[in-house]
Amino acid sequence: MILDLLRHGETEQGSGLRGSLDDALTERGWTQMREALAHAGPWDALVSSPMQRCARFADELGARLGLSVQLEGGVRELHFGDWEGRSAAQIMEQQADDLGRFWADPYAFTPPAGEPVSDFAERVLAAIDGLHRVHEGKRVLLVTHGGVMRLLLARARGLPREHLLQVEVGHGARVRLVVGADGHLHEDA
Repeated sequence: MILDLLRHGETEQGSGLRGSLDDALTERGWTQMREALAHAGPWDALVSSPMQRCARFADELGARLGLSVQLEGGVRELHFGDWEGRSAAQIMEQQADDLGRFWADPYAFTPPAGEPVSDFAERVLAAIDGLHRVHEGKRVLLVTHGGVMRLLLARARGLPREHLLQVEVGHGARVRLVVGADGHLHEDA
């Protein structure tokens, strides 16, 4: 399966940890996503996170391409708990040590009241496995979040888990992965 990943664009609430906050795209965010797909495709299937910053764009794209949109809850962003809606600078003011532990090894430290990264990884990888079973041999566009893309890229690159947050994924970024017959992820240039 060829899996094109598209991160949502800039959101109305700006930077910071968005997680389960369901804010909308800005006009710039819509433009970022449209430009990322200007010379991409075609796809056999269109899958999206149910969060509006992904799903509304997927609906627009699906209508234009004549593809139905499959919403997949397993590719929602990591839930950052008490840190949601806050920027790294804001968290640093009161919880600098905790934020440092999270950046150093997100699998070993969970934000207060947040989703453990190990649970997030299990959820995302199960969703990708399910997509692979349904769409094997096809080209799929997945509209999703930065954390999901970081996780999948880190896996494809064989990075140690401590390096998860070092993977850069900007708003409107698009990357291609190949999901092999064995389920392993490979980055496609």
